Amino acid sequence: MPELVVLTEQLLAPVPGGTGRYTRELLPAMVKHAPAGWTVVGVTAKHRNPAAAMVSGVDGPRMMPLPRRALTLAWEHGVRLWPGGDAVHAPTPLAPPVARRGCSLVVTVHDTVPFTHPETLTRRGAAWHQAMIRRATQQATAIVVPTAAVAAELSQYAPGPARVHVIGHGVPDVIANLPAPDEVERIVERLRLPEEYVLAVGTIEPRKGLDVLVEAMARPSAPDLPLVIAGPQGWGDVDLAVVAADCGLPPGRLHLLGKLSDSQLAVVLHRATVLAAPSMAEGFGLPVLEAMAVGVPVVHSDAPALVEVAGGTGVLARRNDPAALANALHSVVAFPDHTATLVQAAKARAAKFTWDRAAESLWKLHVELSHATHAGLR
Repeated sequence: MPELVVLTEQLLAPVPGGTGRYTRELLPAMVKHAPAGWTVVGVTAKHRNPAAAMVSGVDGPRMMPLPRRALTLAWEHGVRLWPGGDAVHAPTPLAPPVARRGCSLVVTVHDTVPFTHPETLTRRGAAWHQAMIRRATQQATAIVVPTAAVAAELSQYAPGPARVHVIGHGVPDVIANLPAPDEVERIVERLRLPEEYVLAVGTIEPRKGLDVLVEAMARPSAPDLPLVIAGPQGWGDVDLAVVAADCGLPPGRLHLLGKLSDSQLAVVLHRATVLAAPSMAEGFGLPVLEAMAVGVPVVHSDAPALVEVAGGTGVLARRNDPAALANALHSVVAFPDHTATLVQAAKARAAKFTWDRAAESLWKLHVELSHATHAGLR
């Protein structure tokens, strides 16, 4: 019985981030669409408690003999420690150096930020990702990227013989559908959500451009609305409260919600007046797609992947330009008829992105690679 091993280590990271969400959403869909005879197994580094990496329908998690840091170093230095299985899918660049003979290795590269914007990562993080991505394009059986924008950048910064396949993300049911009304009311009350607000979703770190958003909201041209930011504190010491004080955003207009559950995020997203995505760089921009799906207008930066995902259904603002961002946000609120037209087009576009479609495309790739690999052994 062929076995697909999915590396689920990112689910155990202190801040799983977007790649953690990708892993958790993709796995149930992979189980749902598994071809006859295939099993899906999760594999992690050695942990005392791997419970956070348990996913319904996925066997395991099986643990490697090394803890996270040692496993990362081992694979970084080329140690051929295979995680098992006939095929391996690495949802992040943390992957074995080469495929075992008779097996295939697919690596998802979410973005090229380590090459295009290394200053938005730690020095160690940028160097590690650059090295692992370059090796993946050279030695993996195939590469998966979420947008054509990433594929184009990858061919420039890390060209290699591994074929690159564009497979987009999807919208989780838990985000698209609100909880029961009484639960919605409890969440609104617990989070003290304003009636109307500008929303941003993401880890608070330099790449996300959230400091630029705070500056934009302090400008007279910006809509006179609260700014709600949903996401955990990341690296880089980005203190948005200090930014707000420095740029004169009135007290009480900034609401930092921290990390939210999926049901909380669904409520916060559905009730937003507009979603702002001011990132310096992205590989996909899942919050943009989720806002499009639930009918919330989107203002996004000119990062190529965001432009691709929105497909002309959002309002564009130049990166790192608070004035342009303030004007874009204002236009969404000031011209409701035009905004309604954009929202209708965005919902239709978002309907084309599903995790089921992503899983089906990935299985097609894995099965084709498996057949080719076994044919090559004969």
